[in-house]
Amino acid sequence: MIFLMVLLTVVVFAVVDLTLRLTLKQMQATRARRERQQALDVGLKLEFADEALSLKRVEVASPRARILAVDDEPVILDSFRKILVLAGFAVDTVESGQEALSLVRKNDYDFVFTDLKMPGMDGLDVAKGVHHLRPDIDIAIITGYGTIESAVDAMRFGAVDYVQKPFTEDELIEFANRLVLRRQDRRERLTPPEIRLVTPSTAGVASPRVVNVPGGVYVSPEHSWVRIEMTGEGRVGLDDFVQKSVGPVTAIRLPEPGRVVRRGDALFALSIGGDGQELHFSAPLSGKVVHVNHDLDYQLDLMRLRPYEQGWICTIDPQELTADLGKLVIGADAVSWYQAEARHFTDRLTEELAAEPAVDRKSPHPNGTAQRAACRAFAKCFLKPAQVPETVGPAVKA
Repeated sequence: MIFLMVLLTVVVFAVVDLTLRLTLKQMQATRARRERQQALDVGLKLEFADEALSLKRVEVASPRARILAVDDEPVILDSFRKILVLAGFAVDTVESGQEALSLVRKNDYDFVFTDLKMPGMDGLDVAKGVHHLRPDIDIAIITGYGTIESAVDAMRFGAVDYVQKPFTEDELIEFANRLVLRRQDRRERLTPPEIRLVTPSTAGVASPRVVNVPGGVYVSPEHSWVRIEMTGEGRVGLDDFVQKSVGPVTAIRLPEPGRVVRRGDALFALSIGGDGQELHFSAPLSGKVVHVNHDLDYQLDLMRLRPYEQGWICTIDPQELTADLGKLVIGADAVSWYQAEARHFTDRLTEELAAEPAVDRKSPHPNGTAQRAACRAFAKCFLKPAQVPETVGPAVKA
């Protein structure tokens, strides 16, 4: 009886707590929307002719992003302001490309939304100008049904996506939210991770911006790791750096037991992310493959959750252990090496992102472009071209 009373009390407290939290969240959302509406009403009455003749500016507290929209149709700009301000964005609007470029020189924006067809300077010239002046600003194209091909062409000059008009409120908010998520993802990828030396048992999942380096584990230039077991075999796996750099492993091609490899031969292959991009990894040791980890057949996530323990890939009976280990790094040397590797990868990723700015709108994966760029950057930095030999097994999918 006492147990039931205690249980009932706990349930009641949980329900009350949940109700209070939901109510508070709703009150905060209502207050924020009211404050944004007030900011919208005030902003439209202010004059900014000293910056740009047609400029209308609405500031909000803690904006999700700062957007500059340019279109020669005032009604379109009115829609942008109302929808995006109420959704939590700070918005500047102007009616000409020349004014937009003038503002880009003076202000910090996260995004520029530009119409394609405008008198004087068209949207393509605006995109080129913004990309030249401030390559850190993401450019989105506002386009009608008849100019979609031109919008796609604009992506060659720095535009990252396009939105069709006329658009609904939900469509525009979804579009803006998608752009924010992509920008955040790209910035996170371009931030070098913190490197920590830990014990193997504590080298599981950490912050996405923290790479764990376990003591007692050797690491290869291709970011596979080796731990020498009591039997003399070398246990091989994939280090923490890989998945935090390029994304989750969705499939793996395991080596076949009994296969003899030389250091540098193709050993296993990974498919990365939703687009299934494949990366090939070489053997860190010369010898014969003895065991493979068939737990990965049904628990591929072990490579992410416990990369240095249950997430191992195979064991190798080494033939030239002393010589091979001399080409790997361990301990404090590995930490310094990882720091240099992270800087190298970030520099290469910056180049790859610049080479592929456009978003694949047909992909169901919103960050597919950044992930493709990360895979290319990783392969160019750390992997050598390799073909999957016939002795590598079929792909095991997550």
